Amino acid sequence: MGPLRVSVLAYPGCFASEVYGVLDLLTMAGHVAAAQGATEPSYAASVVSPRRRVVASGGSPLHCSALRPADVLIVPGFETPPGGDLDATLARLAPETAAIREQAGAGTAVVSICVGAFLVADAGLLQGRRATTSWLYADGFARRYPDVCLRPEQLVVTDRGVTTTAAFSAMYDFALRFVREHDGPRVARGTARIALLDETRSTQAPYVDTDLLPTVGHGFSLDVMRRLDQDLAAHYDLPALSREFGVSSRTMLRRFKGETGRTPLSYLHTARVRRARHLLETTDRTVAAVAADVGYRDPGTFTRIFVRHTGRRPSAYRSSFRRRD
Repeated sequence: MGPLRVSVLAYPGCFASEVYGVLDLLTMAGHVAAAQGATEPSYAASVVSPRRRVVASGGSPLHCSALRPADVLIVPGFETPPGGDLDATLARLAPETAAIREQAGAGTAVVSICVGAFLVADAGLLQGRRATTSWLYADGFARRYPDVCLRPEQLVVTDRGVTTTAAFSAMYDFALRFVREHDGPRVARGTARIALLDETRSTQAPYVDTDLLPTVGHGFSLDVMRRLDQDLAAHYDLPALSREFGVSSRTMLRRFKGETGRTPLSYLHTARVRRARHLLETTDRTVAAVAADVGYRDPGTFTRIFVRHTGRRPSAYRSSFRRRD
């Protein structure tokens, strides 16, 4: 049957670490498998490109082979500087988009790392499929590709032969799952331990920093957000909030949702969880005290909402992200 043919698509501006990161982990997995008795290599890896010369992000030249038939094609992410022109970037990468489409048409399984999902979506492979990408670019991705069923909290999503991953290090979450599927759990477990990787991660939600996300909304909704931010612990009273802004409750909900895509209460929960995360990271206050500080009298209610937003219970979140400085 022979080894599985794994190709990584290199292109101008891609992250070199995402080109070689998965391949390096597969190499490690091969050594683990051999130590456990495997007699044949599991993978035949290559770096390919439709171009003769590729310079990755940071100016690193990459040695590439011509495109060839493969069982799996991995599409790394690319540099996205603040204020960069995404439309122009994707237009310049039209040869890569065509290559992805052609490979998928030949039956190759396609995997994207981080914002490589934009290239896969531009190739038309994510229409009607579930997918994920970096949490930082999830809102922009959802607006650009409304026909994709985005799951921004997930680390790895596979839907009908197309796999997408969250940001950067999620390439290792994918690689470990890939090794587990093709070499078995013992090889995956051994590889994870050698590489000091966490096999148990399932969501990128705990890593989301809402301060880095672009502000969504306009004058009216931004004023409402600022008002809610002023006293997060106050009881939520939609009629009173609406009167304060001189509108009916119905108009408040309609205008706020029209500008932000959510309700004022949904925003308030997000703001409260953001504040709770900060308190859990920087103080020794009990979970019950943190819950009260951000407006939840019932710690159980607070915990359910916190888990919904971060994927972890408050105590587990503190254990992982407590700041020691």
